[in-house]
Amino acid sequence: MRKALADQGFKNAVVAHGAARGIEVQVVERNPAGRGFVPQPKRWVVEQTLGILSFHRRLVRDYEHRLASSVSRVYWAMTDVMARRLAGTSAPSWRAA
Repeated sequence: MRKALADQGFKNAVVAHGAARGIEVQVVERNPAGRGFVPQPKRWVVEQTLGILSFHRRLVRDYEHRLASSVSRVYWAMTDVMARRLAGTSAPSWRAA
């Protein structure tokens, strides 16, 4: 990893921690002129991905006891998301009935 994005609440601690490990940390700050909900650049992609992953039942809560099991569930979920995007379907086939 070469670059990481951080929320403005983690300014100094995360930047120093990343610098110690050779990672450039960019703090994404909110525009003071913006009112209400304004998607932040790059952060929106991460939040959208996490939202898509939460559609998979096993990822909503922490059911797994081992890290390897959790990692495999994320791979399965993202494989499902990518396959549906390639196939052009909007919902899993078991919901279409």
